[in-house]
Amino acid sequence: MKLVLTEFVTLDGVSQGPGSPSEDTSGGFTRGGWLVPYMDELFVRRAAEQLHQADGLLLGRRTYEAFARDWPRITDPDDPFTELMNSLPKYVVSATLAECAWQPATVLRTLEGVAELKEGPGRELQVHGSARLGRALLDAGLVDVVRLVVAPTVIGDGRRLFDGPGEAAGLRLAKHEATPSGLLLLEYETVGVAPVGEYEGVSALV
Repeated sequence: MKLVLTEFVTLDGVSQGPGSPSEDTSGGFTRGGWLVPYMDELFVRRAAEQLHQADGLLLGRRTYEAFARDWPRITDPDDPFTELMNSLPKYVVSATLAECAWQPATVLRTLEGVAELKEGPGRELQVHGSARLGRALLDAGLVDVVRLVVAPTVIGDGRRLFDGPGEAAGLRLAKHEATPSGLLLLEYETVGVAPVGEYEGVSALV
């Protein structure tokens, strides 16, 4: 299976609490819900198309517990995500989680377990949210695709995507699209270590 990391992010790199002011208030964060005003029809359609490519969800403990709290409560019959989110196999990377209320679910204690899971059959193993886990997977070279949804807003506070020290990772832009509300839908393929260079003038670049 391909491991696909999907993250919502602001222009200043914040990935915390995109869906609701109460979604994730850790660290005293009070500015959640920043993605919702920009969720237009094209975004919903593309997100649903991508979720239908998943044969499993890979989540960190914090995101798993938040999803387990919220997704079973969504009863809108026209919601394009609920049935799949609730029925897809969930794999939770955690050293502390003792039991999984939101089924079907399996706890993976190490990233080696993720690597073994990737070797099995299937289309996409999708990480949604779980930014800390996403960074660890990227550092370990386990991510194949990074999908970013960039909201046209600056929040000024909150946890930032890929924040802190880590391994350098090279990415190649594979797809890009803008929605009517101004969301950027970006898809990157990982290509190993990030390249570097030294600028010596325009003539050296052509």
